[in-house]
Amino acid sequence: MKIVLGLGNPGPEYDQTRHNVGWWVVDRLAYDWDFGPFHPEENALVSEGEVGDIEVKLLKPTKYMNRSGLALTSFKALEGFQIEEDLLVVVDDAALDVGRIRFRPEGGEGGHNGLKSVSGALGSSGYARLRIGVGVKPEGSDMSNWVLGPMPEEEEDVVIGLLPELSDAVGMWLEEGVGAVMNRFNR
Repeated sequence: MKIVLGLGNPGPEYDQTRHNVGWWVVDRLAYDWDFGPFHPEENALVSEGEVGDIEVKLLKPTKYMNRSGLALTSFKALEGFQIEEDLLVVVDDAALDVGRIRFRPEGGEGGHNGLKSVSGALGSSGYARLRIGVGVKPEGSDMSNWVLGPMPEEEEDVVIGLLPELSDAVGMWLEEGVGAVMNRFNR
């Protein structure tokens, strides 16, 4: 089984914010893969199905960003589940220009509270991540105001325009792993 965890904040007031780009991606995956609606499970909304012969769960945490790692509590102990190969975390990145894409096999949290929570819950930072550029925070502005603010329409359009490509990229990750995806999609 593979898990794709899209980081974001619950609640309609956060739907259009930079911090919820991870949710945008998993919503698109559920649509493209015809998984059906998300349903509540322990600390997450879950949509599931198969891509080819691979069982996949898409997760959207129901806790706020700094507690989003709780969505993985029931999955990390599953027999045969290896976080290094079976987990992809999709996250906004305020250090990348809008529309930049970075797949990584592991790494630090880069000041991102959602990644800190995931690493804390797993006891490891050795999981794949897909970082999506939401624009570099302007100097002198507050980071939380930046990521919790709505994206200007032209920037939102850039990210939405990436969703079909990101769907293909995550599909490739399922089959071939993060190394192959990095070589093809990072920019």
